[in-house]
Amino acid sequence: MDELNKKQLKTFHDLLIQRRQSLLSVANTADEAAQTVILDQSSVGRLSRMDALQGQSMSLETNRRREEELRNIATALARIESGDYGYCIECGELIARLRLEVSPSAAYCIKCAELK
Repeated sequence: MDELNKKQLKTFHDLLIQRRQSLLSVANTADEAAQTVILDQSSVGRLSRMDALQGQSMSLETNRRREEELRNIATALARIESGDYGYCIECGELIARLRLEVSPSAAYCIKCAELK
């Protein structure tokens, strides 16, 4: 496995920036679904309320995952700036380039990720 060159680092940097922009634009439109569900039985039927609560729950989990991915992207961008990108934060070994292509914000090599 070879160290990443400047061109590859730039490619991963650009991918991370694009993914961050995509997540931020989706976040702006997804906030409505996570709003508090009104439990007024006179205006909304029981099944409709259950659907709304399930939708709210799914939206909240999606938001949590989006926030986690945004944090991972921020730390990956910081690792690019510091020169640590592409190295496992657990063992220090190089992360396979194919793994980074699939998940540019990956912080662990496959061995360490499997142990988590």
